[in-house]
Amino acid sequence: MAELYTKSWLEENLESIQNWQQDAFKHFSNMIADKGNTYPCIPGRQGFLSNNLRFGFTSDPREDGSIEDLAFLLKSYGEISRDTGKYASLVVFFKTPEQFKDNYRVAEFESLFWSVLNRVSAIDEVEWPEDIPTDPSHHEWEFCFHGEPYFAFCATPGHIFRKSRSFPCFMMAFQPRWVFDEINDSTVFGRKLKKAIRKRLADYDDVPIHPDLKWYGQTDNHEWKQYFLSDDESSPSKCPYTYMKNKLKKLRR
Repeated sequence: MAELYTKSWLEENLESIQNWQQDAFKHFSNMIADKGNTYPCIPGRQGFLSNNLRFGFTSDPREDGSIEDLAFLLKSYGEISRDTGKYASLVVFFKTPEQFKDNYRVAEFESLFWSVLNRVSAIDEVEWPEDIPTDPSHHEWEFCFHGEPYFAFCATPGHIFRKSRSFPCFMMAFQPRWVFDEINDSTVFGRKLKKAIRKRLADYDDVPIHPDLKWYGQTDNHEWKQYFLSDDESSPSKCPYTYMKNKLKKLRR
């Protein structure tokens, strides 16, 4: 069964977990807490340094077992996230075989990402929150699991130029929506933070800032387009996530 870990526990007990898990955590640590303080996601960096983040490990994302693990991690995390700190996030590392890495490109990883969200949603035991639209085309839509809305983030071995979305294994992160209550376009702090993050992104990546990066709630914003960013400026014309379809499948079992 998958478990939730803190940064401090992993640092003290790193040798007790599998080698690939050690490598994933070490790489994440070196990336997000680099000495030059260049990593673009400032809240993510602060969350890591202050032990606000929680971590999980699971198997190959193509396998059903990894989806069951992810569902357990999300359910468990939703129950404790508000007690972990104001920069809360759940980071999940998936075991990614070398052959898998070699054969998949960004487009294949993108399809896999949406497959993971669809499959984990299909086994969600809790109904969608009434105050969050189920239609991804709505500007207030957000992915939800076990009654909690999350901003989902994906990084993959296929990304080369958009280094902020590049990682040695398939990785997903989930930021609870409440984290953004004070980080949005309606607050001075939010506007300053956005400016700082965009400057870092421009310096960090080898491609321009993706045009889909906007604030939640803006009428021209679609959150799902920000979950998985391509290595260029392209994006799908339609969201691959289908909540109602999954629920119908679940009810017919």
